Amino acid sequence: MANTVTISPEALQAQRDICRQIADYWQVRRREPLAWVDTYGCQQNENDSERIRGMLVECGYKIAPTEEDADVIVINTCAVREHANQRVFGNIGALVHGYRRHPGQIIALCGCMAGQKEVVERLRNSFHHVRLVFTSHELWRFPELLQRTLLSGKRVFATEPSDGSIAEGLPVLRSSGLKGWLSIMYGCNNFCSYCIVPYVRGRERSRQPADILAEAREMIAAGYRDITLLGQNVNSYGKDLDCGVDFADLLAQLAELDGDFLLRFMTSHPKDASKKLFDTMARYPKIAKVIHLPFQAGNDRVLKEMNRRYTAAQYLELVDYARSVMPDIVLTSDVIVGFPGETDEEFEDTLRLIERVRFDALFTFIYSPREGTPAAAMPDPATREQKQRNFDRLVAAQNRISDERHREYVGKTIRCLIDGVDEQDQSLLTARTDGNRLVRLPGEAALVGQFRQIRITASGTWSLMGELAE
Repeated sequence: MANTVTISPEALQAQRDICRQIADYWQVRRREPLAWVDTYGCQQNENDSERIRGMLVECGYKIAPTEEDADVIVINTCAVREHANQRVFGNIGALVHGYRRHPGQIIALCGCMAGQKEVVERLRNSFHHVRLVFTSHELWRFPELLQRTLLSGKRVFATEPSDGSIAEGLPVLRSSGLKGWLSIMYGCNNFCSYCIVPYVRGRERSRQPADILAEAREMIAAGYRDITLLGQNVNSYGKDLDCGVDFADLLAQLAELDGDFLLRFMTSHPKDASKKLFDTMARYPKIAKVIHLPFQAGNDRVLKEMNRRYTAAQYLELVDYARSVMPDIVLTSDVIVGFPGETDEEFEDTLRLIERVRFDALFTFIYSPREGTPAAAMPDPATREQKQRNFDRLVAAQNRISDERHREYVGKTIRCLIDGVDEQDQSLLTARTDGNRLVRLPGEAALVGQFRQIRITASGTWSLMGELAE
């Protein structure tokens, strides 16, 4: 296990000083520069982008809604699936037209793709309009890297491999004033054979409990009502610290804070999920009764090849215990179809597992090889057509189960957080149950931000319909 490196207050102050220098640079030119941040991938990337926006604002930039006329464009990338990589390259290629009209523009790429050597070389050789590339480990140095690019006119690459660090106190510009992300740890030690994340995000690094609690208090005081704790594997929180606080302990401390709010978390690894965690969830009303617990495959041989370090029976034992202490818990999961070597018979075990568990929702994927992972070198005799056929069967089965699970809500009255106006029908509001199920209901926009009792009147595969119960 790597030692956690904490960035010193002096080093962070130096970055804040650079922010002021960049702001002065633009003030002398009597301009309010524009910046645009585009985010791909997981909630951790969204959280990182909020910090990038916070630093840009301290540097004097105004955050623009699109890339049009932006002086700085930051593309925060995901490397989990090949499709995401290709989308990023396509969109970066399209930015060359704006760059030619605005040659002083700085186009930056950061995030997980920047941690892949082959991606960096492709950017260096084929995308000359990308002027700044940096990994997630270098995010805290963004002001310094931006200033160097701005003043030198040269391309800057900060992509050396690293186990990562912890930088506390970075400025943040959150996307919402109602729901917020709160990172409790970074990196991953699991090395699932299909996953690139440990190679690009580094080893697990847990934040100190006091720093997490302080940020949570700030968010609650600012009016946040729905707070999601983030980590690649939150269940292993604290293993790299010598403070005697594990994830269940941290959850309990957060749930005891004053205020009207709800706590969620993601993602959980089944090998580290514990009865203590589920008991803690059951004990505190402020902890949402929902867990995203990826099982990935229902066959033990495939799970072993994936290096998941649990069996289907052990997974089911966890689910059964969680439901014994929280009968109404909402369960969601991830599934990979077509892992190298998976047979049709082994896939049937996955179907049997979802019928047994009856998840509220699944996030389903056809296996996507990632260069540099063990799975990418495994024999893979199944055809794309076979994988697609099994994938379609999985989706059809889960859609049926989700529809059936949603029907069970009809007639119930549930406390929900009203979180916005429906984008598809402006006459409706949207709300979320404790279990994060989407509810659409009539009501005034003034209700947004309130917890209210909602009577569920109808259901569909993807959402519920309701009305105020008062």
